[in-house]
Amino acid sequence: MIRHSGLRHLALTVSDVDRASAFYQHVFGMKIVWQPDPENVYLSSGCDNLALHRGAGGDPSAQRLDHLGFISSTIADLESAWEWAQAERLDIVHPLKRHRDGSVSFYIRDPDGNVIQVLYEPNISPRRIGS
Repeated sequence: MIRHSGLRHLALTVSDVDRASAFYQHVFGMKIVWQPDPENVYLSSGCDNLALHRGAGGDPSAQRLDHLGFISSTIADLESAWEWAQAERLDIVHPLKRHRDGSVSFYIRDPDGNVIQVLYEPNISPRRIGS
């Protein structure tokens, strides 16, 4: 078994680093922690790391990511996020839904078409990194 502290880093290929960076800063409040050059930027919300790398799109052999997720601490936080996403006219893929396992989520799309699930999940939402 590989000992680890949780899945906290994700790298996405985007067509426009500045546009993608602005999206994640505006929508999720992430901050730039490092931008080594105009083709790459690293963002964080404090306990995670999102790398955005400019790349050519349209390559059918490129890796595919179904979606990524941002966890809400409470259902109330998630419902507020849903209201905000609608008010901001974000590209909503799937509306707010309560699932049979007790989770609640909705899905949006970033400017490059990456699907993002905003999720309350009762088994992990109340937990803090390292607990």
